[in-house]
Amino acid sequence: MSCTIEKILTDAKTLLERLREHDAAAESLVDQSAALHRRVAAMREAGTALPDQVGQRYQEDASDIKDMSKFKPHILLSQENTQIRDLQQENRELWVSLEEHQDALELIMSKYRKQMLQLMVAKKAVDAEPVLKAHQSHSALENKELRELLSISSESLQVRKENSMATASQAIK
Repeated sequence: MSCTIEKILTDAKTLLERLREHDAAAESLVDQSAALHRRVAAMREAGTALPDQVGQRYQEDASDIKDMSKFKPHILLSQENTQIRDLQQENRELWVSLEEHQDALELIMSKYRKQMLQLMVAKKAVDAEPVLKAHQSHSALENKELRELLSISSESLQVRKENSMATASQAIK
């Protein structure tokens, strides 16, 4: 019997918690509806809401508001498109910057490896001359490639800036 009483008590606690959640949700809905009511009242005072009049004036105002609402999405879309283009341009610039940083890090690491190899050679009397020469020729090739990549990325960044300025000036016109 005590097992069933415990079960009843746990069920009662669960139901009480649900009631509290439902009560909180109901209060939230009441607050939201009050805020919406205040907003509609403010819109009516400002003259942006539909008037309560009946007849031809109501229809004229409704058609005027409908015509005005056609233009608002286009304006919003053009603003969002501009923001999207700006974000895409910034994204491209960040990718170029990231690639440049990765290339610079590779250069730094190759020089570090070269110095560590020279240090190991100095500590040991091992003939590591062939390995050192191979590493030097490899790092010289990497340095050349990095310089080429940096010049290409700088040129592309300059072209992108010029293109974005041209599109911005066309959008303004």
